[in-house]
Amino acid sequence: MAITSPSAPSFSALSICYNTTEYSTPSRSLNFSPIQTTRSRFTLSCRLNNSSSSNALDGDGDLRYELQHGVSTHQRRRGLPVFVSLPVDAVRLPAGTMKRKKVMAQSFRALVAAGVEGVVMEVWWGLVERELPRVYNWQGYLEIVVLAKCCGLKVRAVMAFHQCGTGPDDPFWIPLPRWVCEEMNKDPDLAYSDRFGRRNMEYISLGCDVLPILHGRSPIQAYSEFMRSFRDTFIPFLGGVITGIQVGMGPAGELRYPSCPIQKLAWTWRSRELGEFQCYDKYMLASLNACAGEIGMRERANGGPIGASNLMQDPESTEFFKSDGSWNTPYGEFFLAWYSGMLLLHGERICREAETIFRGLEVNLSGKVAGIHWHYGTQSHPSELTAGYYNTSIRDGLLPIARVFGRYGFTMCCTCFEMQDAEEQQMNPVSSPEGFVKQLLLATRICDIPLQGENSASSLDDESFQQVLRMSKFYSDGPGTPTFSFNFVRMDKNLFEYRNWVSFTRFVRQMSDVKSFRAKLGFGEGDMPLSSLSASATAGAVLAY
Repeated sequence: MAITSPSAPSFSALSICYNTTEYSTPSRSLNFSPIQTTRSRFTLSCRLNNSSSSNALDGDGDLRYELQHGVSTHQRRRGLPVFVSLPVDAVRLPAGTMKRKKVMAQSFRALVAAGVEGVVMEVWWGLVERELPRVYNWQGYLEIVVLAKCCGLKVRAVMAFHQCGTGPDDPFWIPLPRWVCEEMNKDPDLAYSDRFGRRNMEYISLGCDVLPILHGRSPIQAYSEFMRSFRDTFIPFLGGVITGIQVGMGPAGELRYPSCPIQKLAWTWRSRELGEFQCYDKYMLASLNACAGEIGMRERANGGPIGASNLMQDPESTEFFKSDGSWNTPYGEFFLAWYSGMLLLHGERICREAETIFRGLEVNLSGKVAGIHWHYGTQSHPSELTAGYYNTSIRDGLLPIARVFGRYGFTMCCTCFEMQDAEEQQMNPVSSPEGFVKQLLLATRICDIPLQGENSASSLDDESFQQVLRMSKFYSDGPGTPTFSFNFVRMDKNLFEYRNWVSFTRFVRQMSDVKSFRAKLGFGEGDMPLSSLSASATAGAVLAY
């Protein structure tokens, strides 16, 4: 696939549609250098005080965790750190308290034994600010952070402003806050809509980003106040325990449109779903109308492209997406520049707010990009276009995203690091997860921003882990390379099964390039060096989720 030169001028229709302000790079500097540890021995006991409840860390009373360090426990920082995402339901809904506290403690100890750097904690908007605007319940997340601190793990907190799951019957169902859903029911145009009028409730439409549609606040203001409350609540842990903040920017936390309904997303990784343009709510249509009016072409203001049907799931059967289709015409360029430009503007607004809120704190900010690879081998890349990435065989649509992230000191996170072309192309010949990820790696290298990789499958075999290592090496090789880390998705009972645990711990060792870990954990019956814990003993210590 041909990629336009980074120095080539980008399509200028975006500047015609609305005014964008160029922001200089903020003065806030992020410190990515390795953290130095001192040779010491200490015992750390943690207790979360809760005057209103006795279940601070254990349903049967306070549970104390003692972490005894012998020498230099963080040798693994010499390599590429690995984090593990916590279970989606780590915090109980609607009570907002940590679930399975003893099991979580045992799991954290096992992760430390494996050499894992830390955990990824999704902080759900629909749980914390569930009932009323500006009323936040952080209890469960405070319990997790305290436990991580006691076990010697770092935390990456994800500001999850999206819906989780497909509906009330989904065991991992976490909707948007109740008061937000009420407003969306009153005004259905707060939700994204496709040309068939199908509404998507996963995330508030970015068309109303700055409109006071949430009890007098705009969505951007609501997100900002949520992050500000998080900062004020967790300030004792920021920079020490909480070292990263990932800010959600769309469905699944990714900077994209919900072009494929969440019910189909599980199928999409192995299908030819083209997706639908999400520009038919009244707020998006108003923006499109204003953009078309600015250039005196009102006929372009009626909605998305005609002939972009995905019913055949074959780009060559559509007028818009086929190789010589209208995507590569003046009209197609106009629409796609507006559609992708709205997404970039949304990402920039959130980046700017987050950078301001967390400025001066030693935390790394990050945003997530979706690994949309299933039409990467075509000319038009339709599934990327409908998701908002103006990325085709003749245009680099990932570099503009990387530039926005770089402007605000953000790290970029992306999935699909374990996927291989040879396997995917057996089912979909035009898919190329490796091609997509490599293009994204190039964009981050050009913009000199750090990268976080993620896996899209919940369980990985040895070959998948080796693919992650290959992709991380592809990014990390070379002088002056920004930092790379990996988020393993996710911690569940399958991870701790013997065969999976052996593969995972081997992978962590290969990423960290450390042969042994000399920390000691206090299990209450004498100290046992972590290096002496076998995979079976460590995995067996973790109960079923």
